Amino acid sequence: MAGNHLVLVISPLLVVLFSMAFASVSAEGVEKKVDVVVEGMVYCQSCKYLGSWSLSEAKPISSAKVSVICKNAKDQISYYKAFSTNDNGYFYAQLEGFKMGNCIWEHPLQSCHVRLVSSPLENCSLMSNINNGMYGAPLRFEKKKLVGSNYEAAIYAAGPLAFRPTQCPPEGHY
Repeated sequence: MAGNHLVLVISPLLVVLFSMAFASVSAEGVEKKVDVVVEGMVYCQSCKYLGSWSLSEAKPISSAKVSVICKNAKDQISYYKAFSTNDNGYFYAQLEGFKMGNCIWEHPLQSCHVRLVSSPLENCSLMSNINNGMYGAPLRFEKKKLVGSNYEAAIYAAGPLAFRPTQCPPEGHY
C-alpha cells in the first residue's frame, strides 16, 4: 500500500518573489522600498443565496473591517492590523512594517491571511465563511505591481469575503 507523502513544490513565481526579498537596490545604487499590499472586497450576501458561497446579488459593504494576520515559521503572530473598506466595499491593506524572514514559510503567500472582523450593518453582521473569511482567506498573487522610481509594491488579493444577513424572510408561498 502506497504511503502518503507531502511534496513541496515551489513555483517559479514564488522563487522570483522570494528573491526580491522585499528590498532591492536600483541601478543607481539607491535602496528601493518594496511594500506588501493586500486588496479585496467585502459584501453582504443576498438572502436568496444564503447557505452557499454565491455572491450573486451581493451588495458591497462600506466601512466593514477586515484584519491581516501573518505568522512566522514558529506559528507565532508576526503581523496584525485591521483595515476598513471604502464606500465601494474595497480594502487596500498596505502592510506597513511587515518583515519577511529568511524562511520561505514567512513569505506573504504562505504566512498571511485575511479575516472578517466586523460589519457596520446591523441587518448584515453575521460572518460567513465564503472564501474562508472566518478562519483566514489565503492570499493570491495576481501579477499586479505598483512601480515607481524608488518604490515598488507587490499586490496580493484575498477573498472576496462576505457577511450574511441577520434575518431573511421565509421562502415559500402563502
